[in-house]
Amino acid sequence: MLQPRPIISVSSLGLLFVGILAAQDPPPQQPAAPPAPAVLQNGGKPISVPYACTAEDIRSAGLSCSEDQPCAIFLEAAAATEHAGQIFVLGNIHTEAVTLYSILLASADDGKTWSEAYARIPAAGLDRIQFLNAQDGWISGEELSPLPQDPFFLITGDGGKTWRQRPLFAEESDNRFGLVLQVASDGKTNLAAIVDRGQGSDTRYVLFLSDDAGATWQIKQESSKAIQLPRTLSPAPPPSLKVRVEAATKSFVVERQGGAIARFAIQLSPCKPE
Repeated sequence: MLQPRPIISVSSLGLLFVGILAAQDPPPQQPAAPPAPAVLQNGGKPISVPYACTAEDIRSAGLSCSEDQPCAIFLEAAAATEHAGQIFVLGNIHTEAVTLYSILLASADDGKTWSEAYARIPAAGLDRIQFLNAQDGWISGEELSPLPQDPFFLITGDGGKTWRQRPLFAEESDNRFGLVLQVASDGKTNLAAIVDRGQGSDTRYVLFLSDDAGATWQIKQESSKAIQLPRTLSPAPPPSLKVRVEAATKSFVVERQGGAIARFAIQLSPCKPE
């Protein structure tokens, strides 16, 4: 005898379909977009760069900060230049003894507003900047805590809109101590950089060469004596803007011949336990 078939209604099929969907893994969540960099307004007074001390800052830098005796935090502006309608100021954030972060500030409206053009690099400082042509440019830097080490370049291929970090020494190198002493270029894509490893090193000076505007680097020469830059390349010219300390306002002044563009407060928010 034939068995009666179960009757499945349209509504039952709908519930079954919903149940199957519910049992499946939810769709992957899209990563949240990084927060937009804070825009700093130039109102005529020294601009205070935002800094909020974290527990990791205190631990990694070996700070002894307390609620009653917070650690003083300072900004150092090492260099500034302008290129294609943009102004760049670079340097680091530090305590009285320890470097905490690098900093790169940019303005596209002649200093009226500023934002950070590249994420802060822990324990590092930036010291030189040059644009080779309309698109390619570089910024030199190194980690500064506890000793200068892991020198690197920030490079751009779009006129300073975006930057990429490129190391000089290979990751497997045993000795990555040193700082960028000199940089030279042909004004196109060929670069040379001399790194000083400091006293006590058997090969104190290292010459690096790059033929792709700093994207990759190769060691050309190592020596215990000073190394000369290649004659075919010219040393990087002085930055187009001047940075000086102004005691009256306790700030770094960025200026051109026509006068001050902006002032940045030297002392930032102090560091104390959260």
